[in-house]
Amino acid sequence: MKVINADNNTIITEHLKVAANFWSRLKGLMKTDSLPEGSALLLEPCSSIHTFFMRYPIDAVFLDGENRVLYILHSIVPFRLSPLIKNAQKVLELPAGYCRRTDTEVGNKLQIIKGE
Repeated sequence: MKVINADNNTIITEHLKVAANFWSRLKGLMKTDSLPEGSALLLEPCSSIHTFFMRYPIDAVFLDGENRVLYILHSIVPFRLSPLIKNAQKVLELPAGYCRRTDTEVGNKLQIIKGE
């Protein structure tokens, strides 16, 4: 699976994993050593995150039901809580700095392409 920013035609990630049940969302990226370039984790449903027991910062992109970017946390460090984002349905977790490198901004529409 991959994610593309439809507004600027940029590939955000080519290796997307999905956490769609309680335990996989709770675990998320905890206790992993890194999030490799080109990789991401999609938490759904989700409207807030934590970075407890993580070892590195991440970018967190909060999406509505149509994959429009509602809010971005840039380089959120370990042992933090995000705010609860109204209308967020999903959160895309990316390597720190990825949103700026891909010019991903609030209001952008993302496409999640399955099966590639």
